[in-house]
Amino acid sequence: MKCALITGGSRGIGRAICIKMAEMGYYVLINYKSNTEEADKTFAQIKQNGGDGELLPFDVSDKTAVKQVLGNWIEANTEKYIEVLVNNAGIKEDALMLYMEDAQWENVIRNNLDSFFFVTRLVLKSMLLKKYGRIINIVSLSGLKGLPGQTNYSAAKAGVIGATKALAQEVGRNGITVNAIAPGLIKTDMTEGMDENEMKKVIPVRRFGSPEEVAFATGFLASSEAGYITAEVLSINGGLYS
Repeated sequence: MKCALITGGSRGIGRAICIKMAEMGYYVLINYKSNTEEADKTFAQIKQNGGDGELLPFDVSDKTAVKQVLGNWIEANTEKYIEVLVNNAGIKEDALMLYMEDAQWENVIRNNLDSFFFVTRLVLKSMLLKKYGRIINIVSLSGLKGLPGQTNYSAAKAGVIGATKALAQEVGRNGITVNAIAPGLIKTDMTEGMDENEMKKVIPVRRFGSPEEVAFATGFLASSEAGYITAEVLSINGGLYS
């Protein structure tokens, strides 16, 4: 059975991607850290649409938890194969660098960059054996452009972009593509505190994006038809930055 693992899949962009992967026929592994209520909603919507999957709770920033939960799932489910991995989980803790606490730097790097390494390394082995796979990393406009107050977040996402390009060189011959998607201002919890009316004035298409638009692009990169696209960063930002 072909599976798609989406980290941070309980809400926002992650939820939309889970639903999209289910529509594409994948058995969806919905990862989340602690918000079981929202994860249940994601799973219920997948079931309602005729799809299937399961919840897979673990902290992507904790290498021991990743190994125990995800590693054990891979060992126990030999009839299932993670064909698509979407590294979507992440956090931000904004502050000007002068006032940034050590914990704010460490938490953001661990949750956004280290997590990519912990999860991808585990999933990669079966993809190499199958000689096929799709790895899609959800990064950010911040990782391309850099944004004030986000030196930690920008550093982490830029790190994932660099890792995306390097890993693509390593595994391309094995039928595995590795790409990144860099959303701009998308209507999610992360943009809730922003003044949308004011911010959209600087966006050429004059609106925020939707999680479903990010999910559509993710579905395209996950498809077999996108097999000649790798090491790319696809911006979804309404023309805000290119």
